[in-house]
Amino acid sequence: MFIRRALVLVLTILWLWPAAAHAAHGLSPALNDAINRFSELYSQGRYQEALPFAEKAVKLSEQEFSPDHPTTAILLNNLAGVYYEQGRYAEAEPLYKRAVAIDEKALGPDHADFATDLNNLALLYDAQGRYEEPEPLYQRSLAIREKALGPDHPDFAASLNNLAALYENQGRSEAAEPLYQRSLVIKEKALGPDHPSVATSLNNLAEVYYKQGRYAEAEPLLQRALEIDEKALGPDHPGVAKDLNNLALMYDEQGRYAEAEPLYKRALSIREKALGSEHPAVATSLENYASLLRQTGRDTKAEEMEARAKAIRAKRAGE
Repeated sequence: MFIRRALVLVLTILWLWPAAAHAAHGLSPALNDAINRFSELYSQGRYQEALPFAEKAVKLSEQEFSPDHPTTAILLNNLAGVYYEQGRYAEAEPLYKRAVAIDEKALGPDHADFATDLNNLALLYDAQGRYEEPEPLYQRSLAIREKALGPDHPDFAASLNNLAALYENQGRSEAAEPLYQRSLVIKEKALGPDHPSVATSLNNLAEVYYKQGRYAEAEPLLQRALEIDEKALGPDHPGVAKDLNNLALMYDEQGRYAEAEPLYKRALSIREKALGSEHPAVATSLENYASLLRQTGRDTKAEEMEARAKAIRAKRAGE
C-alpha cells in the first residue's frame, strides 16, 4: 500500500514576528525565539531536534499567557505534531485533545483555529487505524473552514484531502477521487503548482489510480510530486522519502524491479537518518524493500529486513 501519511497535517505555526512587534503580540523574545527555532527545524524534517523547542514554547506560553490561552493551544498543536511525525501517537493525543478544548471555549465552535484542532485530532485517529472516529471530526472541520475561510482556501482543500484519505482507507475510492481532484485544483490555484501541499494531493490522487490499476495515470503524478518535494523540501526530507516509496511501489507492482530498488534504498536511508532507526516509517520501508528482494530471489537479505521491521513493530506496540 502507499504511504499516505502524506495526509496533510495542518500545523498552525506561530511564526516569528519582527522585534518591534513583540510588545503588540505579547510575546517575549524567548518565546518568539523558541517558536522560530521549532518552525525552522520542523520544516526541515528534523523532528527530534525540533522537539525541545516545541516543549519550551508551550511552557513559556503557559507562563506568559495562561494554560488555557489560544496561543498555548497553537503551541500544543505544534508539540503534538512533532510526536505525530515520530509515530509517538499516545503522547500526541492528549495534547491535541487539550488544544480542542481550549479553542472551543476561548474562540468558539465556528473558529478556523478550532477547525484545525479537529483536523489534527482526526489525523491522529486516522494514522492509528481508528477509522470510525475521524469522520465526524473531518466533516465538522470541513464545514467550519468552508464557512470561515471560503471554498477556495488551502485549509479547506486540506480538509477535503484528509476526508478523501479516510474514505480511501475505508475502501471507498469512488468517494475519495472527486475530493482529491477538487483539493488539487484549489491548492494549485491558491498555493501555486510547486507547493509541497500540491505534492501531497498528487500523491493521494495517484494512489486512487494505483489501486484501480491505472498506472499510466498514476506515474506522472508521482513523478511530479517527487520533483516538487525535492525542490521545495530538499533531497533528504522525510516527505521526499514518502514520494520515493510511492513511486517505487508502483514500479514494483508492475514488475519494474530495477527501477523500484534504488528508490526503496534511498527512501530507507532518508528515513533512518531523519526519523531514527526505530520509526514506523523505517519498518514500512524495510517491509517494502524485503518484498522486492523476495520477488527477485534474495530471500536471505529479505529475512534480515523483515526481522528488523518486525522488531520495530513489536517495540512500538509495547509502548
